Amino acid sequence: MDAALIAVLGTLLGVAATHWFQSRTTERSAVLARDEQLRQERITTYSAFAGALVDYRHSQNDRWYRALEKPGTETAEEARYASYARRRAASQALFRVQLVCDDPKTRQLAESAYEMTNCIHEAADAEDRANRGAQAKEAIALFIESAAPGVR
Repeated sequence: MDAALIAVLGTLLGVAATHWFQSRTTERSAVLARDEQLRQERITTYSAFAGALVDYRHSQNDRWYRALEKPGTETAEEARYASYARRRAASQALFRVQLVCDDPKTRQLAESAYEMTNCIHEAADAEDRANRGAQAKEAIALFIESAAPGVR
């Protein structure tokens, strides 16, 4: 009778230990899967934001040149409207960065890159436009540099 009781207690102890270890393994797997999913989302979001800013920067330069060459013409207006479309895309990408990024410095760099790109078309002359364009390009690079360690 004692042997049967010991066998039952041993079995129950084994079942409890197995359950505990399996639940811990399941929790760890869920955390790892969530972390990997977030990492992949950040890679997608950060690269989409940088790409949208590059396109926006290009359209801002085009807008500036078209307004300088032929102000008020249909070509200048088309360039202006194209820059609005690129700004919308960049704004939407910035919102996604703000949602998935948990580093305040990286979020601030993203916002700064957006603002620097947004101001290119306001340049007073070619030198000012070139400086603004270079600053926007550098701001994008700083954002990427700050975001990269979080996705490696």
